[in-house]
Amino acid sequence: MSYIKTLTNRDYPAIFALSQFAFQYEMTGEALRQKEEEANRHIIWGWMSNDELAAKLHLIPLTCYINGKVFEMGGISAVATWPEYRRQGAVKELLHHALNYMKEHGQTISFLHPFSFAFYRKYGWETAFVEKHYSIPLAKLKRQWDTNGYVRRAEDDIGLLHDVYTAHARRFNGTLVRDVKWWEQRVLKGNNHVAAAYDQDHHPTAYIIYQVKEEVFTVKEMMYKTLDGLKQLLQFIANHDSMAENVKMVVPEYDNLSLLLDEPRFDQKLQPYFMARIVDVHRFLEQFPFQPVESQSLPALNVVDDFLPENTGTYQLTRSGTGITCLKSSNGQNEIQCNVQQLASMLMGYKRPMELHEAGLVSGDPEQVKILERIVPSRQTYFPDFY
Repeated sequence: MSYIKTLTNRDYPAIFALSQFAFQYEMTGEALRQKEEEANRHIIWGWMSNDELAAKLHLIPLTCYINGKVFEMGGISAVATWPEYRRQGAVKELLHHALNYMKEHGQTISFLHPFSFAFYRKYGWETAFVEKHYSIPLAKLKRQWDTNGYVRRAEDDIGLLHDVYTAHARRFNGTLVRDVKWWEQRVLKGNNHVAAAYDQDHHPTAYIIYQVKEEVFTVKEMMYKTLDGLKQLLQFIANHDSMAENVKMVVPEYDNLSLLLDEPRFDQKLQPYFMARIVDVHRFLEQFPFQPVESQSLPALNVVDDFLPENTGTYQLTRSGTGITCLKSSNGQNEIQCNVQQLASMLMGYKRPMELHEAGLVSGDPEQVKILERIVPSRQTYFPDFY
């Protein structure tokens, strides 16, 4: 007999035994204690077989920025199954259970880091974040950056870091609204160095979290309020030429560092990262900050969601005052057809409506797709965190 159960800290031995087996790592002592402390913010469900833990899923209640607005987000994490229980539908049932919980608790969107993109696409998630990985000979950063200000160490000054991070994060879609615990448990853990850039008035404008090891300068995170702050950090990195030969960093997909360098030829690789899923289509569309347009005739979105069929339907976009609202109806005018995966791709800003239309993934009158193109803000996705 199988059933889903909400797990508690009394189940931690079983939870972390499965995690360590599935993700192939070992934890003891302080590392295990820290992991358990992190898990205190998780909602954990177990798929039980004869009262034994067979599979599990962690849900992390989080919030993120989308077009400058804060959305409630459910982070799916640490999904795992013991081998003898695999291919029995355990993960499918856990995902369905988690999505229903998120919908009931106002989490209209969900992110996860997949072991397989194809696997999670079956359940409505879609690629939403791509990372660009740089490997740069440090010598290519050695130039006159013409900056104003200075850089100083800023070890664990969460207030300073949070202020700069928030200003930078709001420029993107999907970045987390971090709290103090997240900074302590996820961002500032490990043996890293922290430095901040300041302007001439001694205001912090940028920060960098980094390591220097085996002649490689590894940027763990770099955030900035101003271009001058970024340039100060690049000059700071270049000043490590006696310690490192190469710089490695991960940046947003459309980062333009190469435009600032005298020699733009260096190793750049794109890597698909996190996926996103709209949990409650109607509520998400009502919350979404569409761009107002003069057109009186707005499209209807005919959305298909095979895994959560209650999301399937027609959503007519209409003008409301100075904004745009959404009404679910049995039919609509000027329909555009898409599935829930491509809806997330468009509204998160990962791909534009016309891109998806030209690829055959969104269908409808091209003129209506162009209207959708105008009302969906253009802002790139970025997820500098991991869970």
